[in-house]
Amino acid sequence: MSRTTIIAAAQLGPIARSENRASVVKRMIALMREAKAMGAEVVAYPEAALTAFFPHWWTEDEAEIDAWFERDMPGKDTAALFDEARRLGVGFHLGYCELDLSSGKKRRFNSSILVDKQGAIIGKYRKIHLPGHFEHRPGTPFQNLEKRYFEVGDLGFGVWRAYGGVAGMMICNDRRWPEAYRVLGLQAVEMIFCGYNTPVHHPAAPDHDRLGQFHNELCMQSGAYQNSCWVIGVAKAGVEEGVDMIGGSAIFAPTGEIVARCSSIEDELIVARCDLDLGRSYRETTFDFAKHRRVETYGMIVERTGRNTP
Repeated sequence: MSRTTIIAAAQLGPIARSENRASVVKRMIALMREAKAMGAEVVAYPEAALTAFFPHWWTEDEAEIDAWFERDMPGKDTAALFDEARRLGVGFHLGYCELDLSSGKKRRFNSSILVDKQGAIIGKYRKIHLPGHFEHRPGTPFQNLEKRYFEVGDLGFGVWRAYGGVAGMMICNDRRWPEAYRVLGLQAVEMIFCGYNTPVHHPAAPDHDRLGQFHNELCMQSGAYQNSCWVIGVAKAGVEEGVDMIGGSAIFAPTGEIVARCSSIEDELIVARCDLDLGRSYRETTFDFAKHRRVETYGMIVERTGRNTP
């Protein structure tokens, strides 16, 4: 008998810089209720879902920067989301900006969590592949200051037993790097939750713009197929504070197929019935790592050439 989990991706349209968290959480709760009505057992929200994506603008005001981050999770503004999940009996994945003071110093991370049906946090991830730049670039139409506002994640790529299977997380730019999927795949991950905020325009390489949505889907399709798992890609979409975001939230099967895709750039929900044993059939045949993966050969190539060549 197949193991099936019904998963919803809750895309969010633009969030204004002036929109408060309570308003955003209200939008998220509306999507969660819709997901429950459609039979979903878990709902995935985007990267940095609680605010406008502030790395798109420059500020030197520490208090202003800190105001975009969550000191507690759940906190005053997010408790209602946890309460509603508990009431509905629905788990969720949430991307947010984390202000960590536990070590006695201030650290900022681009983070995500998995929450169970009882409203308890069962896993946390901190973004590792930070894109963009540290310095101010006033000549560009918008900034990409993740390297300035966030530290590189220090928790690694973990997996947790959740939602009837084995779940892992990555965030936005992580999805472009095969290592992210492979580390999770080697832990027998069955579903990967990936929130993102991706602009249509790439100031450093504008010739890439026409391929943005193609590349967005390509990396998640290949990651799902090569690591025999479901990938839930969920976006912030639309024109947010002058920055056009690609959207294109979708759910990818272990076959590499897209089984559900958003059709708007607003708040929108998609749902898929995900057979977790579909991934097992690929892990035990085409992608049986124990039988077919040849790590020792990769090492021989590096030793012989001094380069990590395929």
